[in-house]
Amino acid sequence: MTPTLVILVVGLSPDLVGEHTPNLSRLAKQGGMRPMKPVLPAVTCSVQSTLMTGRPPSGHGAVANGWYFRDLAEVLLWRQPDMLIDGEMIWEAGRNRDPDFTCAKMFWWYNMYSSADWSATPRPMYPADGRKIPDHYAQPQSLRDELNDKLGMFPLFKFWGPATDISSSEWIADSTIHVLETRQPTLALTYLPHLDYNLQRLGPDLSHPRLQEDLREVDAVCGRLMEAAEREGRHVIVVSEYGITPATDAVHINRALREAGLIAWREEMGREAFDPGASEAFAMADHQIAHVYVRDPERIAEVQALIAGLDGVEQVLDEEGKRAYGLDHPRSGELVAIAAPDRWFSYYYWLDDDRAPDYARTVDIHRKPGYDPVELFIDPDIRWPKLAVGWRLGLRKLGFRRLLDVISLKDTQLVKGSHGRLPHRPEEGPLVMSSQPDLLPEGTVEATGFKQLVLDHVFGLS
Repeated sequence: MTPTLVILVVGLSPDLVGEHTPNLSRLAKQGGMRPMKPVLPAVTCSVQSTLMTGRPPSGHGAVANGWYFRDLAEVLLWRQPDMLIDGEMIWEAGRNRDPDFTCAKMFWWYNMYSSADWSATPRPMYPADGRKIPDHYAQPQSLRDELNDKLGMFPLFKFWGPATDISSSEWIADSTIHVLETRQPTLALTYLPHLDYNLQRLGPDLSHPRLQEDLREVDAVCGRLMEAAEREGRHVIVVSEYGITPATDAVHINRALREAGLIAWREEMGREAFDPGASEAFAMADHQIAHVYVRDPERIAEVQALIAGLDGVEQVLDEEGKRAYGLDHPRSGELVAIAAPDRWFSYYYWLDDDRAPDYARTVDIHRKPGYDPVELFIDPDIRWPKLAVGWRLGLRKLGFRRLLDVISLKDTQLVKGSHGRLPHRPEEGPLVMSSQPDLLPEGTVEATGFKQLVLDHVFGLS
């Protein structure tokens, strides 16, 4: 077996590999680079699950970054237990071929209770007083304490939200290098989220100095990982989940369903709480796709026609359409809407911002019944944003309960990049690089073929 390191660089596309990425460009030149065809939806949990299992969403069950749990009557995103995903994982296939095969899975998703030998994933602490304290979950548990002692606490607030920067990717890379040196796994999987942030904030405009700096920063982190791999004689694979394309504004799909009388809500302390279990139809919005759940099968055609007529909706998949895209899974909505190339779906269901739920103006990936990229921005109407954040955090430290309500509800045009659709051009989609050009197939790599590609790097071509 040849030990192998897989580096997942979120948002990296062939269009972005060039003068600002010397380490990645060198790997592409000395090894090889191919475009990769993702699955629909091209979002983190769906694509990562396909890369790990070789199955489309209809086979592994991650139909988006979240879905409607019908038995709970709740929309839940960013769940973490490995048991939610069906299919044989890469490391399980490796172990079946050689019982000495080991795997470290560092910050890929569905990483709690994983069957990998070593794993780590973001997992904040939530004391009963309402605080959210940065931390991570690792198996074995001693690895968490070991990494915290060596690197400090995982920088959770730099991993998502308005304060994101390179430090979370650096921490993940440092933790991966530590595991490589101390555990020497046959296969190591690591995850660098850095490009995701400003590609959504700014769009994929390579002329922007901040994006150029982001590329240099993540390339430097990749360089350190590749150096660590070279010291151990490892093959190196670089992969991404999706490419990010320009966006102009959101499609407020749930507001349209509400205006049609299909969404139910309860009044709670003067605010409107979404009630999916009582709704006739609603959308779980996730970037450029939305799963639309319809209670009465007799109303599916009516809902499909309503959504298809919305500005910014390109296509609405029914059962036949879902089957064609590998999305025919019981967790999927009765319909799946796909946005136009420059649009994305908001989760907003209220019609009056004064009655929006209290979590709407905060960074809260678990309470919101859909993905919210506006969480990457502090509300531009806040005149002194650092003072506003500092004041709220200060009150919290003094023991006062105070929302960190600094996210805008009015300006979805802040978001300049999105993903989720299949790419129009291979150059704007995800990619695969390898230090071993003879192991890369010609042409486009299918996401469903990535699992076998990794096994070929470890075991050689059969």
